[in-house]
Amino acid sequence: MAQTTTETAKPVDLTKPPAAGVVRVTFLPENRTVEFDYGTIPYDHHGKPMSFLDVAENFGIFLDHACGGSCACTTCHLWIKEGAAGLSEPDDDELDRIETAADVQLNSRLGCQAVITRPGSYVVEIPKWNRNYVSEGKPLTLTENK
Repeated sequence: MAQTTTETAKPVDLTKPPAAGVVRVTFLPENRTVEFDYGTIPYDHHGKPMSFLDVAENFGIFLDHACGGSCACTTCHLWIKEGAAGLSEPDDDELDRIETAADVQLNSRLGCQAVITRPGSYVVEIPKWNRNYVSEGKPLTLTENK
């Protein structure tokens, strides 16, 4: 996986670390990578500011969030593959909610609650069973082949 593209069609060279002050997030299994200057994406009430849900919504990446990002469900459950040290600690509400998710792992977080706290590289995976292909008019973004 050497290169992918952000929403602005600017190539992202994945063979090099992100520049100083830049956040790089890769969403699996789509292998969609976005980059932005830390703290610059606008907040539009999708989970907590700078959460993975907030990033996904700002860049047109579908991450289901049936409760609207209010930590009331587990549809935005993610596995953190890289960058966990740069995330906020889960609070009691998230810990209580994540216990009800399917296939909880040590690297499980809710996309609406896991906040990026510093620049760097992050890789998250949307578990296969958590990908909602028919969700209130959202586009079919993932296929069974991926």
